[in-house]
Amino acid sequence: MIGEPPKLRIKSKIWIMDEQGKVVFGAGRLRIFCAIEEHGSILGAARALGMSYRAVWGKIKSTEERVGQPILQKQTGGVHGGGSTLTPFGRTLIERYKQLEDLTRSSADTFFGSIFAADNIWENSPGKPIFSAQSREERQRGHAEHREEERSGVEIAKEK
Repeated sequence: MIGEPPKLRIKSKIWIMDEQGKVVFGAGRLRIFCAIEEHGSILGAARALGMSYRAVWGKIKSTEERVGQPILQKQTGGVHGGGSTLTPFGRTLIERYKQLEDLTRSSADTFFGSIFAADNIWENSPGKPIFSAQSREERQRGHAEHREEERSGVEIAKEK
């Protein structure tokens, strides 16, 4: 719509890869490990995320192989049932990834605002855009919306 300045912001997605270009850790793995911590088991996390146990297990296994140490401490079933918890290394990995994610987004917001506002590319347009840096809460809402979009895309792909 002409007349009102558009509200623009940047979105970025980061992940950690190994030398072969294989994913080691990213937003999807973060969701898996946080869900395991919340639900106390791989099966509980898989159900909560709408994923198969095998898919979750495969991502856990490949991540642990690529980092060279366990991220989960697994206890097999029995009288009291099994479960999984994060190892100290797993907790540190998650904490540092979240820190990296926050710093990357904060920097991207700053650079975006300064680069696009610096030369007034919309100077001759009817409305100048409003650039806004996202708060952590806005980013988390955006993550939730993006995850829902990803799930919808997966469901659509499965239907075909």
